[in-house]
Amino acid sequence: MTTYTRARDISGTPVVTLHGEDVGQVKDVVFDPARGSVSAFTLSGRGLLAGPLHRTLSWADVHGLGPDAVMVRDEDTLEEDNRKTRKKASRSGSGVGVLGATMITRDGTLMGTVTDVIIETGRDPVVAGYEVETRERRRVLVPVAGPVAVSGDRIVVPDAAARHRAGDLDGFESAAEALRRTGADDAGQEG
Repeated sequence: MTTYTRARDISGTPVVTLHGEDVGQVKDVVFDPARGSVSAFTLSGRGLLAGPLHRTLSWADVHGLGPDAVMVRDEDTLEEDNRKTRKKASRSGSGVGVLGATMITRDGTLMGTVTDVIIETGRDPVVAGYEVETRERRRVLVPVAGPVAVSGDRIVVPDAAARHRAGDLDGFESAAEALRRTGADDAGQEG
């Protein structure tokens, strides 16, 4: 079974080694919406008064992302003050640069404003979709299959994304599967 989560729900998740050592918690999720992948996490210390650790965790060094923790092999996988990753995090952490963007389909249909990113968890997490607030102020989850076009304050998704939406994470898996089937059907018709 595939597990989906919102990016905002990963913030605060403990980062733990395979030996059970607590090494921090996720501060921000750094992802590349154009590639549809999670690239890193910025970290903070654990506890109410803990501040930033000035350390990042590259996705390549994550052993797994589960509902209760981010697992790493050992503390040596954390990068000390990686300026390149931190700079990217300041531009796109937790979806900054994507949050608040307007989502439209390729045919020009306005979907709404992006309020969160839906991530498929597991060994190779991917951006599986977006939470969007519609003009009617309803929040819907819109699956995407693969990369999307991101330009300034716009995200452009395939037209089929408008037909495959869910009201919550429980229905998101069915919507994502229906979108994948639509894409496979469309590819079969082109050949």
